[in-house]
Amino acid sequence: MFVMLHRKIFRNFFSMQFFLNNFLFIKKCKFILIRNALLYMILCPRYYVSTHNMAWIIVGLGNPGEEYENTRHNTGRMALEAYAKKAGAIWKEDKKAKLHSTGASVGKNLMALVLPDTFMNKSGAAVAKFVKSQKAAEKMVVVYDDLDLPLGKIKLSFDRGSGGHKGIESIEKQVKTRKFTRIRIGVSPETPGGKLKKPQGEDKVVDFILAPFKSAEMDELKKVFKKVGEVIDVIVTEGHVIAMNRFN
Repeated sequence: MFVMLHRKIFRNFFSMQFFLNNFLFIKKCKFILIRNALLYMILCPRYYVSTHNMAWIIVGLGNPGEEYENTRHNTGRMALEAYAKKAGAIWKEDKKAKLHSTGASVGKNLMALVLPDTFMNKSGAAVAKFVKSQKAAEKMVVVYDDLDLPLGKIKLSFDRGSGGHKGIESIEKQVKTRKFTRIRIGVSPETPGGKLKKPQGEDKVVDFILAPFKSAEMDELKKVFKKVGEVIDVIVTEGHVIAMNRFN
């Protein structure tokens, strides 16, 4: 009798242990699945954007490659890299789509940060992977350099022309609308009297925008990039009209 009772207790103990082990295993699997899903959404914003139509697209324009790092034409790209770094975002390369992207958020507002890895005049191809309609383009912000503004100054606009900027022209062609927000960052020096020293002639313009910033100019840009980050946050949370009134 005692032996039978002992066997029954022993068998029930192992049945409970088996149940607990399976329960813990299933719970662990669910945690791993949820964790991986969150990581995938953050590191693969194309999926994130496609399933969350209200996400914002923030694009930083520039040219790919080390030879173009810290050049004036890469100002938009540099600004968005600084913004992503502050947010603790991790860039993921998509070689097929020729872009780097990551996810970020401001409060409950989701964002996909995009760096086209094409040359400037082909920027629209990367943007088209994220913006699938003209309506979606209204929640896109493009950050880029502007020769018509002095270094240290930024200007916001919505639904305006390209101003001859090849990257903007490419994006407008791909998304088939001008109705998106632009953050222009000045890259031209000024005279002591405050007059803009903009290069004249196509060759001089090309040489100028592909030249690297000077050390003192880079120090000034750090302040500019901080302000650009504030502008992006306001656009995403309060809209481009309020941002334009506050920062222009």
